[in-house]
Amino acid sequence: MTPLIRLAGVTKTLKGQEQPRTILAGVDLTVHSGDSVAILGRSGSGKSTLLSVIGLFDRPDEGQYLLGEQDITRIPERKAAALRSAEFGFVFQRFFLLKHLTAAQNVAMALVNGQGWLSRRKRKAKVLAALDRVGIAHLAKHKPPRLSGGEQQRVAIARALVREPRILLADEPTGALDTETGNLVVEALRATTDHGCGLVLVTHDRDHAAKMGRVLRLSDGLLNPAAERVVV
Repeated sequence: MTPLIRLAGVTKTLKGQEQPRTILAGVDLTVHSGDSVAILGRSGSGKSTLLSVIGLFDRPDEGQYLLGEQDITRIPERKAAALRSAEFGFVFQRFFLLKHLTAAQNVAMALVNGQGWLSRRKRKAKVLAALDRVGIAHLAKHKPPRLSGGEQQRVAIARALVREPRILLADEPTGALDTETGNLVVEALRATTDHGCGLVLVTHDRDHAAKMGRVLRLSDGLLNPAAERVVV
């Protein structure tokens, strides 16, 4: 089976400092449909840089990046933006919700670009289906100030899912949440793989990482299986 994404020997050096610093030093990563992968690493190890490369916000200095069978290592920004819209969903630590819009309206914002014209009925159906997948369809008419932190993050996940991405990238999505709420959010993220989505979760929380199918650690610019024994 062709992987969703495959990185081979990817390197990235930060050059905006007095001394250039190598962040990624030959990263290999393969993610298939339905995979869930957690990436652990100390602060500054390059986890977010790796996610930025995977999400096409940045390009590797060396190595190869395949999306399916397409080599996108040196893809120009215009085409990268189109692929980000069509293939990827993104969830961050901050929710980035518009407070004056309802949960449903916030999710619907993701359908404005890149989805072509949708009738109101189809748009509403897609939005409610996305909210239902993360268990908060009953909160569709609530605005963010009326939602808890965990509920707001699940709205953000629904917004990422409404375009039906093949790959979901989550960068410390529970960093602003308490433990119990964070657990609910991680379960909602992991459940996306049941629909064939590939999930890459960057986290500092080992317990959350343990809920993923694979746990990798980024250290010294390289990505390797985590040393800890993880039970899933």
